[in-house]
Amino acid sequence: MSGNTALDTMTKEQKEEKESLNLFYSTQTVIQKALSKLGYTNEMYELLKDPIRLLTVRIPVRMDDGTVQVFTGYRSQHNDAVGPTKGGVRFHPEVNEEEVKALSIWMSLKCGITNLPYGGGKGGIICDPKKMSFRELERLSRGYVRAISQIVGPSKDIPAPDVYTNSQIMAWMMDEYSRLREFDSPGFITGKPLVLGGSQGRETATARGVTICIEEAVKKKGIDLIGARVVIQGFGNAGSYLAKFMHDAGAKVVAVSDVYGGVYDPNGLDIDHLLDRRDSFGTFSQLFKNTITNEELLELECDILVPAAISNQITVQNAANIKAAIIVEAANGPTTLEATGILTERGVLLVPDILASAGGVTVSYFEWVQNNQGYYWSEEEVEEKLAKVMVQSFENIYQTAEAHHVDMRLAAYMVGIRKVAEASRFRGWV
Repeated sequence: MSGNTALDTMTKEQKEEKESLNLFYSTQTVIQKALSKLGYTNEMYELLKDPIRLLTVRIPVRMDDGTVQVFTGYRSQHNDAVGPTKGGVRFHPEVNEEEVKALSIWMSLKCGITNLPYGGGKGGIICDPKKMSFRELERLSRGYVRAISQIVGPSKDIPAPDVYTNSQIMAWMMDEYSRLREFDSPGFITGKPLVLGGSQGRETATARGVTICIEEAVKKKGIDLIGARVVIQGFGNAGSYLAKFMHDAGAKVVAVSDVYGGVYDPNGLDIDHLLDRRDSFGTFSQLFKNTITNEELLELECDILVPAAISNQITVQNAANIKAAIIVEAANGPTTLEATGILTERGVLLVPDILASAGGVTVSYFEWVQNNQGYYWSEEEVEEKLAKVMVQSFENIYQTAEAHHVDMRLAAYMVGIRKVAEASRFRGWV
């Protein structure tokens, strides 16, 4: 057979870049490096490179027009040596098995970084919620819980909101689980409405965590946050709240974007106006005539760049053109491994996703604790506890990077994977 295929003619760099765009592959690559740096054997890597459990389900849903549509869903549980697994459920047309597996591993790392008593979990359903009615989404949410009910629960695996899911969807899921178990189970799921046992501060938790990381990062780089130019890609839950927090802190948010494009003003944007005009999916750019592309937004002159949208946005193609001094990843996997290397060599301080976006799982943990004890904290208490966790986590990873002469991403993996590796070792699994 002839070996002269398109893949064969790729350069080595192109092949590496193509491979690293696969989140699951790149996650395994960094885990292997982290475990090696920590002195663990290959046996530990073999245990931790894949989830211990992956469930694929088919969910029949009767649509409003009377037809039945069958959806595919997943629930991945990476490792439960530390404790029950924990992680969000996303509704998105591009959900796939490898993405869900990678994200469950990242949740293990986030829980290790923040020292929470969890392993990582993740779920998703292949669907387009923008094209579904309120009642269709309810039927889908309840169907998903029925399909995965045997492997989830307050002491097994605790779901939470993620892409295109919210407190209402969490409420339906909790209600369905409570019906199945025939007792009220608020600790089964987090991100619930306050009246159903949700926690103060949960909705803004991810953005608060990113904000705290930015505050710590500017101290390391000697930049004053007041007047600093901030660019944010993405205007969903994390991006929109972050824009507001940055604006209120005195920073100058010069550009933001949604899936269709972005708006830019070197003098700073009117964030309150944008928040008022956006729709429920965080889109606003179609209301403006003069917009920029998401690609152009990433290369703008700024002090702080926050990718808060989707994965693989900063690659070898544009890493050299990034002008920010600090990059804080609010999205999952927005920077490839090759791009991370380029940016680190250029002196850019890159705060990785598994640290920057750990505020969400931290306050989810707080919610679970409050549900278990039946005692609820004020928003001030939640924010104070979150700040303590995030500052300690940032400093731990920064010092690890300095001590081992590695970038912040590898340092975060080293800190994150150590807890689950040690728990597995003590249990005698490896």
